[in-house]
Amino acid sequence: MLKTNPTMNLILLCLSLLLPSLACADAGGTTATVNLDLTHHIIGYLSVVVTVAAYVAAMSEEVTELRKSKPMVLGSALVWFAICIVYAWHGQAKMAAVAFESNLLAYIELLLFILVSMTYLNTMEERGIFRALQVYLLSRGFSYRKLFWITGGLAFILSTVINGLTVGLLMGSIALAVGKKKPEFIGLSCVQIVIATNAGGTFSPLGGISTLFVWQQNILSFTQFFALAIPCLVNFLLPAMIMHFWVPKEIPEPLKDKVVLRSGSKRIILLFILTLVITVCGNVLLELPPAAGMMMGLGMLQFFNYYLTKTCVEEEQSDFAHVYRFYQLDVPTTSKNRSFDVFKNVGNIDWDTLLFFYGAMMIIGALGFIGYLDGIAHLLFGQISPTVANTLIGLSSAFVDNGTLMFAVLHMHPEMSPGQWLLLTLTLGVGGSLLAIGSAPGVGMLGHIKGHYTFAAHMRWLPAILLGYFASIAVHFLVNARYFL
Repeated sequence: MLKTNPTMNLILLCLSLLLPSLACADAGGTTATVNLDLTHHIIGYLSVVVTVAAYVAAMSEEVTELRKSKPMVLGSALVWFAICIVYAWHGQAKMAAVAFESNLLAYIELLLFILVSMTYLNTMEERGIFRALQVYLLSRGFSYRKLFWITGGLAFILSTVINGLTVGLLMGSIALAVGKKKPEFIGLSCVQIVIATNAGGTFSPLGGISTLFVWQQNILSFTQFFALAIPCLVNFLLPAMIMHFWVPKEIPEPLKDKVVLRSGSKRIILLFILTLVITVCGNVLLELPPAAGMMMGLGMLQFFNYYLTKTCVEEEQSDFAHVYRFYQLDVPTTSKNRSFDVFKNVGNIDWDTLLFFYGAMMIIGALGFIGYLDGIAHLLFGQISPTVANTLIGLSSAFVDNGTLMFAVLHMHPEMSPGQWLLLTLTLGVGGSLLAIGSAPGVGMLGHIKGHYTFAAHMRWLPAILLGYFASIAVHFLVNARYFL
């Protein structure tokens, strides 16, 4: 029995008078080290209410202007403290604490992975790499239809290694700059960018949150995810081909601007690629968690910053000068342009999203510890077909974050074939494209491209997106039948 001081005993005694009696999972009703049955207890009901309230508050961010991380972090804390108080009263505080630490470890692995990835992206943005890409595309005299396909194709490719929010905002800004005189092009292009970004991030563990979760849990190997490449391509191409006929045929006026790429730009890109290679090889060959390779990459970036700071760099032409022949890409040799602050780039990452995931993962882990997820798993994967269940879960990702849903399913521990796990990864990844609020790229562009890309503008193409959703599922069963055996 856990020893407590008199004050703690008094607090727990008062709480026990307010709470109905608990039943332990063992038949004798003793205080053996087993999960307490809280599914029909006031604490269980309270946890569900807090979870729903937290998610409603998070999804109302655009209306309330309350950052989505705040209700999730507070909600997860309330739920876990309530659980731990009950377990402490029954002398099993350690058991609840271990469960909390287990969920915390899963989050820390995700945090470190995304933290390094976002730090590299912030550094590349500070070096002017993304701005150079924008100017290059806008200065080539492409037609609206060509830009429609170029931005979509780049979003599909880049999202395999870069987080979807960054890719969506980058390509969305290009669509916004090009379509100043054609507002209808902006909304149409943004819808396609959301679809392409979600599809591209689905078949690579380096690009999608839900895919990363499955990879971190060693349910599927790194190479197995590439079996989804063709279904994801179908999911992107089918709606895009339908929307193509509504894209204006005119050629926008080319943009003429000067781009300055700061010193070390090309080497930072190479370091990022090397980091991803080390991460994948470390996981496949050494069975290290992906976070280990990413942290090694962060160390390399820090030493490269030290090198730039201490080394006197002669004035040189940008590494990408051959791409922009019509510009003078002189790189200043001041200390500001030679070096960068890694820790400033770490501080500038999207902490609101990272803390949202903390709250989501911890609160879902709490519901799983209570026992609710086992009941849902029995309903979804025991009473109906796994194919139907995975398809419905994917459709629900249009309303609920796909990373949260995947984490919840992982806590259910359903017994599924690799083909069904791939199906779940596919549906959760591309299902967020159904609505503008269903994925990070869509939500990001709703705030960044106000007035042009709206919920209604996205909703207008829901039939085409649904067609791509079900077509990708059909193609998955066709080309990946071996994984269902």
